[in-house]
Amino acid sequence: MTQTEKDEKYMRMALVEAREAMERDEVPIGAVVVSPRGTVVGRGHNLTEALVDVSAHAEMQAITAAAQTLGGKYLQDCTLYVTVEPCLMCAGAIGWAQVSRIVYGAADDKRGYHTFTSKSPFHPRAEIIGGVLGEECAELMRTFFKSKR
Repeated sequence: MTQTEKDEKYMRMALVEAREAMERDEVPIGAVVVSPRGTVVGRGHNLTEALVDVSAHAEMQAITAAAQTLGGKYLQDCTLYVTVEPCLMCAGAIGWAQVSRIVYGAADDKRGYHTFTSKSPFHPRAEIIGGVLGEECAELMRTFFKSKR
């Protein structure tokens, strides 16, 4: 399996999480953390409404789950798949967790980390890949927000 095929496989898992968020009337963003062996060690979706917590983003949920699964706060050599570009808060947490690879689907020109800083907030050796299943991820967001108008 090529790296592109692996990225799409895990992004589809993140999309499952995003759809679960949407079913709960949460902003449909999902995330999964994958170990170097290809095992999903953490997953999450937005829970900001359910937990009444502005920090309960998908990435934060997935990072916390992965850290608990692996027994440590650093996620070196892990890959985070998230359906939408991380916000600055999540990007900071991803950096502190030392995630080695960040793969996201849709860009976020309103609240994505890149709109707030020209310098990467991630670990200096982190690899960042954007646009994986980007249109599918973006369409889920458009559908959700269209239903709110």
